[in-house]
Amino acid sequence: MLRTPKLFAGRSNLALAEEISAFTGMPLGNMEVKNFADGEISVRIHDNIRGTNVFIVQSTNPPAENLLELLIVIDAMRRASAHSITAVIPYFGYARQDRKSRGREPITAKLVANLIGSSGADRVVSMDLHTSQLQGFFDIPVDHLYAASVFKTYFQSLALENLTIVAPDLGRATLARAFAKRLGGDIAIIEKNRPRANVSEVLTVIGNVEGSNVIIFDDICDTAGTLVRAATTMKEHGAKDVYAGCTHALLSGDAIERIENSPIKELVVTNTIAPKADLPAKIRVLSVAEVLGGAIQRIHGERSISEMFEDI
Repeated sequence: MLRTPKLFAGRSNLALAEEISAFTGMPLGNMEVKNFADGEISVRIHDNIRGTNVFIVQSTNPPAENLLELLIVIDAMRRASAHSITAVIPYFGYARQDRKSRGREPITAKLVANLIGSSGADRVVSMDLHTSQLQGFFDIPVDHLYAASVFKTYFQSLALENLTIVAPDLGRATLARAFAKRLGGDIAIIEKNRPRANVSEVLTVIGNVEGSNVIIFDDICDTAGTLVRAATTMKEHGAKDVYAGCTHALLSGDAIERIENSPIKELVVTNTIAPKADLPAKIRVLSVAEVLGGAIQRIHGERSISEMFEDI
């Protein structure tokens, strides 16, 4: 018997959850999430979810309360006898802490994966994980979605000529090649050194960007230091116009000011993280609600997720 699904939203990105609800036709469930006077998170589910397939939309970007809230909501769903619990995590926080690069460091991405599984989630849905290997950190199924179709549609609409897709570091080379295949054009790679967190130094550029319209693709834009440095390097190497695409727009600290003062003509991001208020015109936000909503519908209907990405 195909059970009636229910969609619930945490507080990290309510607007995206509402868009997913509108696309799927699944109304948001009645759930109260609030804070006690001392800051502790309180959750109460007002709907009867016994025997129901539930989907919880909650990104785990800072503050850490977003992650804790997700865990508490999952626990509440489990104790309310939900049939299955799917954590829809558009942005999976702590993904960059996926290995020990020095002694006496935690592997926080694995810790977070353990917490989500042990709290009672049966499945995780996430988008553009920092590395695909993160799926192996979970002991439950993970559906890894891609924002590529959203970016592809937008950049194709610009009809850019003489296009070069740029990877801001060697780790993003596979991503750049994939977009070069989808959008057409050449590929270039920036080799860089990262002496410490949130600091990078450009060493050399592999490929020719002179006279090209350039698109720099990355998964995360945090302080925007890497992105701005890459854009500046492209201009120094003779690029015409520099665009950038990043799935997860953390935009920490002075990131917006850096982007405004940079040679980037337009930065295109998605709403996996709730957009900051009053973003400048140079930053365009695209919605991934249809991608996430389509995945939710397919999971509930026990259909293939990979079919969604066959044409990109």
